[in-house]
Amino acid sequence: MAMLSFEKKYRVRGGTLLGGDLFDFWVGPFYVGFFGVTTLFFTIIGVAMILYGASLGDTWNVWRINIAPPDLKYGLGLAPLKEGGIWQIVTICALGAFCSWALRQAEICRKLGVGLHVPFAFSAAIFAYFSLVVIRPVLMGAWGHGFPYGILSHLDWVSNTGYQYLHFHYNPMHMVAVTLFFTNCLALALHSALVLSTLNPGKGEVVKAPEHENTYFRDIIGYSIGTLGIHRLGMFLAMSAAITSGLCIIISGPFWSRGWPEWWGWWLNLPIWH
Repeated sequence: MAMLSFEKKYRVRGGTLLGGDLFDFWVGPFYVGFFGVTTLFFTIIGVAMILYGASLGDTWNVWRINIAPPDLKYGLGLAPLKEGGIWQIVTICALGAFCSWALRQAEICRKLGVGLHVPFAFSAAIFAYFSLVVIRPVLMGAWGHGFPYGILSHLDWVSNTGYQYLHFHYNPMHMVAVTLFFTNCLALALHSALVLSTLNPGKGEVVKAPEHENTYFRDIIGYSIGTLGIHRLGMFLAMSAAITSGLCIIISGPFWSRGWPEWWGWWLNLPIWH
């Protein structure tokens, strides 16, 4: 309740990017906005198409439902609804919903008078998805190179794509992306553990302050990035991981079609080994 009372200060008109005052209101704790409406619209249409696609299949098992992209013979054209057209509509709706959500985040940031860090960070995740279903298929000349929508079918696609390039983990950009994902997990795990350790002291002890947090890491590694710095680092690592993960699939196919272990031949051919 205290938080809801605090939020009233920021529930003011303005800050919208589109639509003016038309949808500039809240439903309970949720801000609507023009892009909230478009998010809901694209979500409903997309989910409805997924359900329609599932109804055309032979199972309602959530693990086995599959919405496949068009056959490669359709290239970059529109496919019949039951032969990949559903996948195309779902993809359009997904991108519409994701982009609308990012713009809704931007409107909320403008109302609060804060930076646009959240929508920028979310945009990195949108890029990773966009690279898989739009950039790479366009560069390879067919929507059929996109991944299918379904749990097991998606995992099969990932496995098959990896084996197509022999050892996908030899993809240098994939290496960077995985390293960034794990580093982000490590950094934020250390941060959360440190915060909990200072805010949950032993019985009879007082709650610790940021100087205790800084001292802890200065004693361990000789340097503390600080309370603001750790969040900047977390955002940098998360965005970098999403962007490089998108790049690793973009270069696989359009720019490198052989096995990734072959790419490392340049390393073996360096003069220092001869």
